[in-house]
Amino acid sequence: MPIVRVSIAAGRSSEKKQAMAKEITETVARHCDVHPEHVYVLFEDVDPDDWTVGGDTITERRRKRGEL
Repeated sequence: MPIVRVSIAAGRSSEKKQAMAKEITETVARHCDVHPEHVYVLFEDVDPDDWTVGGDTITERRRKRGEL
């Protein structure tokens, strides 16, 4: 029973996470030789202000790239 935890900055739609979970499930099932029904994918949405990279929050990095 593989369990995959995915930590991502909050804001992705349910549809995007569902599509990601499907691909993760298929890949893990294939490589671990298990049925897809036995693969668990857990999403942890992290507030972009609570996640830093290189000392900047994800929000600040997005702002610097002009995404906000």
